[in-house]
Amino acid sequence: MKKVILPLALVLAAAPASAATDVEVTRFHTAETVATAAPGPIAVRAGPGMVGGTLETQVWLDAVSAALSRQGFTVVGEAPRVAEVTLGQEVVQSGRARSGSGVSVGVGVGSGGGYYGRHSGVNLGLGLGFLLGGKHAGETFDSTLGVTIRDAAGTHLWEGRAEAAPRNHSKDAEPRRLANEMAAALFSGFPGESGATIGAR
Repeated sequence: MKKVILPLALVLAAAPASAATDVEVTRFHTAETVATAAPGPIAVRAGPGMVGGTLETQVWLDAVSAALSRQGFTVVGEAPRVAEVTLGQEVVQSGRARSGSGVSVGVGVGSGGGYYGRHSGVNLGLGLGFLLGGKHAGETFDSTLGVTIRDAAGTHLWEGRAEAAPRNHSKDAEPRRLANEMAAALFSGFPGESGATIGAR
């Protein structure tokens, strides 16, 4: 039986347009701490579970730095206040997808190895396994971004968590794109309503 190979352009044209990743965010602060967390100089650091100096870690630190800058913060190398960044990621089958329950923030979520550790390089064929029903169909790339803003004494001034679950191997799971979307959602309307879990696009 002769195999029929469809041109790549035809396969991509037949696929539905990819929507922006859904991001769910939760923020915590108090009336006393939020005033101290107001925009101003701040340093951005990798937290527990993130390896400093790696390309993957820098992508997420850059995304958080950009989101803070848009809220009026000045990101500098050294400052009395520090935004500590943590990241947890894992590939999950659709049957195990996250429930979306609004449990308390787990800022020290650790690192699941990240996207670069398993899939170095992004290319045009990343989403084809899903589109054609390949072995990665139904998988999501569950990601949790945590940020804690601390003062010089180590007091937590503001904490936040962003969660997203794009299709694994889709362009929405590409590290820089995912990091920028999650960080932007996390700091949107900073400081946000404490304890409320909201969805954003």
